[in-house]
Amino acid sequence: MWSLTNYGSIQPFIKDKFLKAMKNVLGTRRKGNIGEDIACEFLIGKNFHISDRNYLKRWGELDVVAEKDGITHFFEIKSVTNNFGDKLHDTHRAEDNVDGWKMRKLRRIIETYLSEKGNHGLETAFKFHVLCVYMSMSSRTARVKWLKDIII
Repeated sequence: MWSLTNYGSIQPFIKDKFLKAMKNVLGTRRKGNIGEDIACEFLIGKNFHISDRNYLKRWGELDVVAEKDGITHFFEIKSVTNNFGDKLHDTHRAEDNVDGWKMRKLRRIIETYLSEKGNHGLETAFKFHVLCVYMSMSSRTARVKWLKDIII
């Protein structure tokens, strides 16, 4: 665990910046966890069986792995919050965070997952999707946008 005491005395303005940065990191992680929980409830409602969450290796992470009709489905979850009521503003689209670099990482971690846990190794039938979870902090509601069958 990182601690300010590891670095001896820190000037007050640096300490404030550090604490503010840590608060943002923890807030982002918490938002992501809530978004993943919402996404899993959404998938369960669509008759998916959640088989893995947060499968982690040094080179990447799979947010959600689910099964349905004998096919393995990999889901990348992207969460966005706003404080503007229920309107979704076009200023930030969650799916824009799944760029070429992220797709290369996902491709590698999916290959790893299939070789470790796939019923038929790399020959396992699978699909990749992105779920965008838009959370309204003011109304405490969420909407899920499902981008299906993305080629990786």
